[in-house]
Amino acid sequence: MNTDRWDEFEQRVSVEESMHVDCEPLAWPPPHAQMLWLAERNANTLAAIAALEERRADLAEDDSPLMQEMLRMDAKLTALVDIVNQLLVPSSTLPPRQLLRFNAVGALLPAGMVPPGDAVILRLRFDLCRSLPLELPAQVARRFDDGHTFVVFTLLSDVLGDAIERLVFRHHRRKVAEARQLPHVT
Repeated sequence: MNTDRWDEFEQRVSVEESMHVDCEPLAWPPPHAQMLWLAERNANTLAAIAALEERRADLAEDDSPLMQEMLRMDAKLTALVDIVNQLLVPSSTLPPRQLLRFNAVGALLPAGMVPPGDAVILRLRFDLCRSLPLELPAQVARRFDDGHTFVVFTLLSDVLGDAIERLVFRHHRRKVAEARQLPHVT
């Protein structure tokens, strides 16, 4: 058990949410060509998610005609992305939602979803762009008595790790903003 990686995971900002996620066993070490393909696909997926999230965040409340037109275009693009997602990956074919916590170090998963073995490929599907899963090779680092398993992402480049950190930060910032908007009960 690698407690250093667990401590690093615990000290970083992480996202905890219910997502469509699945795992499958991964032969270790994976072929170099597969790792290159995964790295490129993951970079493209993270870029697409960032672009879609950024587009929605940048549209401020403004009454100018130009901003109103941009809001209409944003709504149309959002609808188009939703339609494409439904066509490419219908809800009936998605893996079930699981509550998990992740950051660029690894993920804390329900043990029942982790297949036997020490290496897995973890697929995270974000609601914004579920037709492009983030596919992360990982190794089982720790199994907890409470029914959770900690996996450490392996073979991530610095660029991919930084992109995951930015994704986590955006999700964390959004959750904090949503929590601040909730009415406080006294």
